[in-house]
Amino acid sequence: MGKAPSLFLRYEDKDTRRGTIKVFSGDPDTTSVPRPISINSHISVEEVIEMALHKFRIDDGDPNDYSLMEVVLDKGVQERVMERYECPWPQLLKARRNSLKQMKQTRYYLRKNEQPTMELARMYVGSLPINLSEFKYKQIIQKMLDEDSMFASIDMVYAQYGSACVSFSDHEAAVKAYKILKDTTYEDKLLTVLFIPEIHLDKLPEDHCPLLVFVNTRSGGCQGIDVQDALRKMLNPHQVFDLDQGGPLPGLHVFSQLKEYKALICGGDGTVGWVLSCLDDIGQESVCSSPPIAVLPLGTGNDLSRVLKWGGGYQQGDDLYQMLQTVMEAEEVKLDRWTVVFEPEGKHTEIDNKSNSSNSSSGDDMPNLFVMNNYFGIGIDADLCLGFHNAREEKPEKFNNRVYNKIVYLRQGMQKLGRKTNCRELNKEILIDVDNKRLKLPTLEGILILNISSWGSGADPWGSSDTQDEFQRASHDDGMLEIIGLTGVMHLGQIQGSLRNGIRLAQASHIRISMKTDMPVQVDGEPWMQLSGEVVVSRSALQATMLKKRKHRIARRNTEPAISGDSAAQRDQAKLVAVNSEEIAQI
Repeated sequence: MGKAPSLFLRYEDKDTRRGTIKVFSGDPDTTSVPRPISINSHISVEEVIEMALHKFRIDDGDPNDYSLMEVVLDKGVQERVMERYECPWPQLLKARRNSLKQMKQTRYYLRKNEQPTMELARMYVGSLPINLSEFKYKQIIQKMLDEDSMFASIDMVYAQYGSACVSFSDHEAAVKAYKILKDTTYEDKLLTVLFIPEIHLDKLPEDHCPLLVFVNTRSGGCQGIDVQDALRKMLNPHQVFDLDQGGPLPGLHVFSQLKEYKALICGGDGTVGWVLSCLDDIGQESVCSSPPIAVLPLGTGNDLSRVLKWGGGYQQGDDLYQMLQTVMEAEEVKLDRWTVVFEPEGKHTEIDNKSNSSNSSSGDDMPNLFVMNNYFGIGIDADLCLGFHNAREEKPEKFNNRVYNKIVYLRQGMQKLGRKTNCRELNKEILIDVDNKRLKLPTLEGILILNISSWGSGADPWGSSDTQDEFQRASHDDGMLEIIGLTGVMHLGQIQGSLRNGIRLAQASHIRISMKTDMPVQVDGEPWMQLSGEVVVSRSALQATMLKKRKHRIARRNTEPAISGDSAAQRDQAKLVAVNSEEIAQI
């Protein structure tokens, strides 16, 4: 057979002799709005600095007191101080020949040279064994390094995560250590190694509230990567953290000394739970233990995002700049959180409502403790969720589209129709006590316990309150859970189509469920087969502070002096860019 015909397209500029770059200010006292600088192949960095000073109206500034920083946002954040004789335009053209994306992700900062100080290079090292002493972690890392790459001190140890943050007084030693550690394995696990920035608290204006951004680049197909690239261009790139590189811990550590900040989590409900659990574990070590959190929905269901009015899913082309503005104006609300403890038959687990662990394990390696944010299900709902989970584990490359994921869920449900499932007559296999009272159950195939009024991508199984109803209005901050009965797959479909509500059984703050046989269960969409035994759901002391989108934007008075070329919206954005980082030039 012959080869399939191929068509190669090449883009040719009309004029490659000149172009325009945008220069950002590295001074927190200066507006962060970039200034366009026209350059050609012969204009040097020194001339760019002179033009940028004029554009930023720093006419009395000496160009010799400033440097031009080149920052590349491709594969992390890489930065370097450019030599004064270099010409940026030919370098950009060369980068474009290799990668158009890399060229678009290159930006420049005008930074004032400061007196030489003892700046430390800081590094995060993860994927080490958990629950060791600080001395043991120090010993492990030291054995991996040589004398020319030795660190100065260990700043912080997070033993429950097997992670340590170390400092280097010599930047060259830090680079050598990075080269060694990034390819090193310990107990057959590749280490997670990345440089982390430092926030200079003394340079943050008092009225600024920095924004910490987490992006799950694996959520929403390729959307997570696109969102991360866009946000790193809009904000200081050092305040946007990729959860695929060390999880939430590096970002939370960097912001741990701030008295006040906000967080934006770009991902699904599972990503939000991940960050909240990590915040629970290290909150006691942080000055701000419960920062307000907004959500940019990139997952499949996005039920928590819907309740907080952030929408059912980010779409390509949505205005991210408008999203940042809305985060600034959002109102703070509380989110109840619940401890779910599984007690297999013959065992007893002590319940600690102040426990920070969201995923403990019993001796049989079965999950026995979770912190629930959204909902908990037993029976037919969890059975469908488990089927979807198994299909995704088998072929994960197919599950990169929100629509496809929902189609698989629908297919799982259709296959259950008319078939006898292991959830039939669930009411005969379980006993439920709510607030120490036995609950009388009708014929059911599933139980849902809700903390929020959204389930299954926006459905409301509890429904709106009736003034003649014995139950109270459902809320995510009232200290009560809603218990709902499901009669089967058809009932689930009717709830999804808003044709019917679930069977209201009770509202309670403490629930104990006795399971006589093994059953499928799910907590916040994470399913598994649970051994027979007891389940106890009780309110956790770890209440989260979330940000809820306001229905109407707040009209802001313009109380600042007008700056030529600056809009009020651009000045609002500048308040989000409040991190002054001095990160070593990465490789």
